[in-house]
Amino acid sequence: MIHEIYPHRFDNHYVPEKKMGEKDIVFHFKDNTLLLKTDSEDPELPLKQHFSQLTDSSESIFLFTLDDTACFLVEGDLSVTESYLEYREISFFRTIRQKKTGWVALVAYHLWKWYTEHKYCGKCGTPTMHKEDERAIVCPVCGTLVFPKISPAIIVAIICNDKILLARNAAFVGGWYSLVAGYVDVGETLEETVKREVKEEVGLDVCNIRYYGSQPWALSGSMMIGFIAEADDRQPVKVDGYEITTAEWFTRGNLPAYPSNISIAGEIIEKFEQGKDL
Repeated sequence: MIHEIYPHRFDNHYVPEKKMGEKDIVFHFKDNTLLLKTDSEDPELPLKQHFSQLTDSSESIFLFTLDDTACFLVEGDLSVTESYLEYREISFFRTIRQKKTGWVALVAYHLWKWYTEHKYCGKCGTPTMHKEDERAIVCPVCGTLVFPKISPAIIVAIICNDKILLARNAAFVGGWYSLVAGYVDVGETLEETVKREVKEEVGLDVCNIRYYGSQPWALSGSMMIGFIAEADDRQPVKVDGYEITTAEWFTRGNLPAYPSNISIAGEIIEKFEQGKDL
């Protein structure tokens, strides 16, 4: 999966007093694009030294560390004159060969969206401030404290003997299929979410639910929590017609297009196709 970048090291320990140095990594977003250094075969993350307009007094936010390099978010307008710096859609992470670059770009994107969405207090409307001793946003008037938002969501492989149920979401581009997934609702356990989402989306009752693994998924600010569940394939498959347009049972060697193994869904489906234990 994309977050598995060993031997590289990702460290999200927050260092509020950290100042941006010349060889530190800079993240600058515009809409759903990220500014990248594009004068090599694969896009690279730019450093402060690549921006002639960034100075020691430029406003920046410390994000995290990649290996021994600090990474910073620069907000606001950034006039880019260097020809080797270009904005690329954040979806570049799906095809880049350097997984570490794609992974930290996604984490930075998650944090950028969070900072952008909380510039004003949701309770009283006052402009917010960065809390000095931890990664949080605080209202200087009413004291409302906001931490980065992470939404738990389940994703489940539904198995019956040598078959797996794959579904097409209405939002999918192209002809690929994936696993059933959905957000955890208020008051639910993860196992209850699995049962509800499967029943709502494809009309099946599942049993023998077991945990598989988890993956942070920054595009939706989610923590994807993977499960394996069993279902009787004699049950009729009834898609909701809203989120899911079609769902079918597939056998190994006969699977449709599915996500790559940078995602937890792709990893699970790939392991099923290879006959590995889930």
